[in-house]
Formats: sequence, structure tokens, C-alpha cells
Amino acid sequence: MTEKVDTPKWDEALANMALQEFRNQGRPLTMADFNYLADEYMFRLDDIMVTMFELVIHGEWKYTDAKGKVQKFTQATLDNLYVNRRLKQEDMDGFTGNWEPA
Repeated sequence: MTEKVDTPKWDEALANMALQEFRNQGRPLTMADFNYLADEYMFRLDDIMVTMFELVIHGEWKYTDAKGKVQKFTQATLDNLYVNRRLKQEDMDGFTGNWEPA
């Protein structure tokens, strides 16, 4: 009999990297932080951000917009941002708020 193993909904390595950066900074993360992580560790920004959206969708993290209002994301939110299955920097320009663990 085979045991069913649930596949995480996000990239665990990227989630852990974001959590560590949150702890290192001692504050919520911004797009500037994610751009830094992408450059520093040579990850694609869209891979990091897909992970962050998935974490928010599943209640592990929260996103607070620039006006201080917590935003709820659904899978449709993420799906609507995709162009050719990739997020682009301009897709993320409107996300000027903060990301932090829930």
C-alpha cells in the first residue's frame, strides 16, 4: 500500500527564504526586499512572488496594502496576474504594501 503525500502548495525553499528575510529585517517585507532576494540568490522574482501569493491564499502570510488594509487573495487573484504563465515586474507594481507571516 502506498502512502499519499500531500504536495505543498508553494515552494518550501522560497517560503523559508522569505521567512528568514522577515526575521533578519525584523519588519514586514516589501517588493524591494523580494527584488533584493531575487538578485542576491539568483531566483526569478516571479517564482518568489507566486510562492508569496500562495502563502497568502492559504493563510500562512498576510498582505497589507499601502493604505494599511489587509488584502485577501484567492487563486483567481494570482491567475489574473499571469501572462504566459509568468509574473512580470509590472504585474507587481501595484503591490506597494507589506508582506508578513500571519
